[in-house]
Amino acid sequence: MAATDALTAPIAGAEHREFGGVQLDVIRTGNARVKRAIYPVGFHWARDIKPLVGTDYCMHAHIGFLARGRIHMTFPDGCTLDYVAPQAINIEPGHDGKVVGSEPAVVIEFDFEGDTCSKLGVPEKHQH
Repeated sequence: MAATDALTAPIAGAEHREFGGVQLDVIRTGNARVKRAIYPVGFHWARDIKPLVGTDYCMHAHIGFLARGRIHMTFPDGCTLDYVAPQAINIEPGHDGKVVGSEPAVVIEFDFEGDTCSKLGVPEKHQH
């Protein structure tokens, strides 16, 4: 019998959906949500999500923990961020991102839906 990978196994009580190839599990906890997103190898926001949402960049803040994999973020001003698991992440709205390397990226996020930036003290857009 194969061992179950606890990081990617089904989560009891979570709302599960797929969006643009991303496996997303969402659990409400108090006033917040905890999300586990599994971004597949080769994922690129501009190719996989942009056509579905119609914005030039991802307009969500991503606050949490990269538990597995590598991601590369770019911003309109030319700024780039690279994250390699295990690492905390703080990605401001207004970015493009992609999975780098040969393994999926597993991200654990905390959000307050439309109030994430204000509740967590994150700028509403990328700034230096």
